[in-house]
Amino acid sequence: MNLEWMAWTPVTAGFFCVIALMLVGMTIWEVVSPCVPRRGILPLTTTRGDRLFIGLLGSAYIHLSWIGLTDFKVWIATVISVCFLILVMRWG
Repeated sequence: MNLEWMAWTPVTAGFFCVIALMLVGMTIWEVVSPCVPRRGILPLTTTRGDRLFIGLLGSAYIHLSWIGLTDFKVWIATVISVCFLILVMRWG
């Protein structure tokens, strides 16, 4: 497979591996302990999968905004994104 068109760095590969592991973990968690929809701080009723999707989408927007609007290091946006994801998963 020729993947020279994309800049596959260890960080990029790690990012996609973490996303894949999160999806596998959520699938196993759902099989072992099916969830019931609930309301939290988000203005809609969500399941664990919904909250994961919302958290990942929000994290992508945090990173895009960070890169577009600041000159600071990207790892700061990563820390903010992880905190956002934890917040959404726990209380969303």
